[in-house]
Amino acid sequence: MMWACELKSSSFWTDDLNLVRVCVELLHILSVWLSDARCKHYFLSSCNLIDNIFGVDLTSTELISIDEPWLSTWFLDNYIEKCSMLCPENVSSLFSDISTNTKLRRAVSGVVDWRIEQNTALVDMWCELQFAEFAISSGVSFYSLTAQSCVCWLRELAKTDKYLPVYFTAIAFLEVTYKISRNGFTDKLMDVLSTIVRQWVGTCRHASQCCSELSLRKATKLMQIVASSSSGTIRLIATELSSANDLNTSELVKLLQQSAVEHLTAFHQLTSREFVSVATTVTTDFEALYTYKYGSHQQCLQLSTENVHTLLYAVYMPDIPILPVFMQLLDDDIVSMTALTLIVNPKCRYMCNMYTLCISQLTLSLYLMAQCQLKLRHSVTSLAQTLVYIKVAQRRCSAKSTLNHLTLKLTKCKVLLYI
Repeated sequence: MMWACELKSSSFWTDDLNLVRVCVELLHILSVWLSDARCKHYFLSSCNLIDNIFGVDLTSTELISIDEPWLSTWFLDNYIEKCSMLCPENVSSLFSDISTNTKLRRAVSGVVDWRIEQNTALVDMWCELQFAEFAISSGVSFYSLTAQSCVCWLRELAKTDKYLPVYFTAIAFLEVTYKISRNGFTDKLMDVLSTIVRQWVGTCRHASQCCSELSLRKATKLMQIVASSSSGTIRLIATELSSANDLNTSELVKLLQQSAVEHLTAFHQLTSREFVSVATTVTTDFEALYTYKYGSHQQCLQLSTENVHTLLYAVYMPDIPILPVFMQLLDDDIVSMTALTLIVNPKCRYMCNMYTLCISQLTLSLYLMAQCQLKLRHSVTSLAQTLVYIKVAQRRCSAKSTLNHLTLKLTKCKVLLYI
């Protein structure tokens, strides 16, 4: 195929565009190469990939016998009809009679049209899901959570989409840690936390208990049980929780952040399967962010590098809102840059300007990758490759994605300064 791309003129691929004709001709060329025992390696000119000892005469004969009617039938039986089985009855039934070219064309067109409609609908749904994520994170950031509002959020989101309650739970945990850092651990926050857990696992305290009776020690014990779940889903074991009140909040904050990351990862895993045909999603972006925050730079670099390779040429990918609930996971440079953006243009704060308050998974992964390379003192060669990735990302970035451009520019400046 690589030789064909180089040796065949553009007209071979575009004139009288016919997939079956092109494939038949390429198979015939391969047949000649097999019979002559010559197939030059594309990169190593002195290397012949075929030798007489392979006994390829039979394969060569079979390939040269293939013609357009045979390959058309094979393609129809092994691909198109199998695709039609995934279609609604009104489409798949068209293949019950394909005795003429007209009927066959109509049946195949039915499959193609249905596929286009499905993809369009999936893209629309995926865009709506992206907006829902932004609306949830911004709503939680701008309006104070209460036990009652948490119940309403979870109940109404469950009616809209089965995955959104998972995302809300993660955002709520991050909001609790954000408020703890500002105001300390209060009864109100304990009530929010216990309400969220209760919604997932059933009643986790007696109805007559007041929120003040649930101490910091109890909250931490509760989150240890949550974090110990290997599936990342909240499961509460009925245990008697300690009533001590003298525990430092740092342990609770870390457990809440860990559980939030698990839920965000689970959310991406669930949605990526549903929208795999229209969007490219990596599921370890928040895990990489968490490992970076707590100093595991080698692990963060490995995750981020894999994510960059996956996302670099993706057409659609998720965005990450840079809102107060997420600031605790980001480093000071991105937080400061975001704050300056909002000071310069306050209109960026409104939901109608969601593009200005988001960065893509690719931008975040590139930033983390570069930061880890710098902290681990990687070679100039390694950093030069990262600059190439940044250049590609900048070209593919939408002009209205303010924070994407600024973050990529910041990343590039950091690398160049280090070099």
